[in-house]
Amino acid sequence: MSQRTILTTSARGIQEDSFPYRLYQKAKKFGTWNPMDIDFSQDARDWKAMTSEQQEDILRLISMFQAGEEAVTLDLLPLIMTIAKEGRLEEEMFLTTFLFEEAKHTEFFRLVLNAIGEKGDLSHFHSDTYKKVFYEILPATMERLVHDQSPEAIAEASVVYNMFVEGVLAETGYYSFYQSLEKAGFMPGLLKGIGLLKRDESRHIGYGTFLLQRLICEHPHLYDFVTSKMQELTPIAIEINQEGIRGREVSAFGNDIDDTMAFTMKQLSVRMEILARAKGKKIEEIYKFTESELGVL
Repeated sequence: MSQRTILTTSARGIQEDSFPYRLYQKAKKFGTWNPMDIDFSQDARDWKAMTSEQQEDILRLISMFQAGEEAVTLDLLPLIMTIAKEGRLEEEMFLTTFLFEEAKHTEFFRLVLNAIGEKGDLSHFHSDTYKKVFYEILPATMERLVHDQSPEAIAEASVVYNMFVEGVLAETGYYSFYQSLEKAGFMPGLLKGIGLLKRDESRHIGYGTFLLQRLICEHPHLYDFVTSKMQELTPIAIEINQEGIRGREVSAFGNDIDDTMAFTMKQLSVRMEILARAKGKKIEEIYKFTESELGVL
């Protein structure tokens, strides 16, 4: 076993100007909201006023987020352990807030379901395509890190978890919630929580973007690997969108699937454009990226 190096009592100290440490500071400031403080009483009344078709569309979204938040809470630990083994203190400090927030998001959606009286089995909303992501690809990719901490394995984990699940699927889900409920004036408690989740997740996606940029800077061949992996996942995002209102031209709230699909494709493009900025950058520049440059709210 190699001898441990304690950074905080060395001349190095804590890299207080580094991007991960700044994310940690933001998480302490903005990530301590409590789901139990949100009032869902109007949501319960709105739920009863919705049509059965509207209820089904929203329940499908909530059930997918509920399972998704549980999955990302359970699957994050191998990445934290990998970063800790590498001795990247500031990154691990941020990742402690990351896991806390994912657990809190899991709690939030369960509180929403409780408030509207939906306590039955909702797994029938999880299509085969959805299960492929959250029951198979995500856990297998993250579990790989337990025995393989290669740059390729870390990059794949960040692509699947941060870029795809959080940066594409979840962002599309937020868009769908807003398009449906905000326009109709329904469920203010749910929308308030979605806004807070979105701010939390912007830090998570920002970290994943930083991590991939660092890896690409250190191992330039990984850019093509990351690009290929995103292209591999793209049809899955398209299929999940199509499954949401299959057989209909619009959702129960009048949302056009083409608009949602365009948003998804934009998210895929934005993620790759930001990652491309790492090409030709020095590692010092990667650590100095501002929060706004990486989309952190």
